[in-house]
Amino acid sequence: MTSEHEFTKLIEENRGIIYKVIRLYIRHEEDERDLFQEILFQAWRSLPNFKGDSKFSTWLYRVSLNTVLTFKRRPQLVVPHEDLSLLNARSPEKNASEETEALYLAIRELNEIDRMILTLHLDGYENEEIADIAGLTKNNIAVRLHRAKETVTKRIKGLKS
Repeated sequence: MTSEHEFTKLIEENRGIIYKVIRLYIRHEEDERDLFQEILFQAWRSLPNFKGDSKFSTWLYRVSLNTVLTFKRRPQLVVPHEDLSLLNARSPEKNASEETEALYLAIRELNEIDRMILTLHLDGYENEEIADIAGLTKNNIAVRLHRAKETVTKRIKGLKS
């Protein structure tokens, strides 16, 4: 069992994972702040279930993703449209380059599964780890990853045109 101090330290070391997941799935700053808190709550609540079979960062990514996807499934009173200017005011990468913003925009246009797979890949996870998180086979991950890369590359080239 991890103490509150150890948990806080692990969260600080891995907070970029939380921000990245939120940024790729959520479009409004208010929701981002709420979700960050909700992810921390869910991670703390689920901590006794963390057996150490995977890295803490892998487990935290899964908790973050599940929390965000659950949030997105809730009925919303207003469904806002994406405004490209909103991408410039996000945490923690507020001064990201145009290329990075184009990449985020292209990734956000992927379906949820492919978005998750590509993001994990970009974070350095191996296909086997991604398969564990996604609940898919390693071969399926490889195929989906290849297709997602092609799609994102085409979209980025389209944005530059």
